[in-house]
Amino acid sequence: MKNRRQQLGYRQSDMQNRIGMSRQQYQRLETQGNPRLDTLELLAKGLNAELLLIPKEKAIQVRALLEGPDNNDSEMSNDSLVDDPWQGLLDTEETSDD
Repeated sequence: MKNRRQQLGYRQSDMQNRIGMSRQQYQRLETQGNPRLDTLELLAKGLNAELLLIPKEKAIQVRALLEGPDNNDSEMSNDSLVDDPWQGLLDTEETSDD
């Protein structure tokens, strides 16, 4: 949260206008963490971000995709990511015969 806020050039006190949270409340979240899910959603909105839940088994692929084509640790080839950047990320282990 702190890194994102600083990237946007916001001060802790700016969060009051952005999300209706006092500087003290926001500071407590940055230092102590552990906000509730609804608070995380509010913070994401105020920081021009989006809260996403990603299955653990797909986290490496999502990180590689977000880091861009320069990431050599990716299990997927960069050429195939250009054609279909989300390939296989939503596949599940089980398949349906419908």
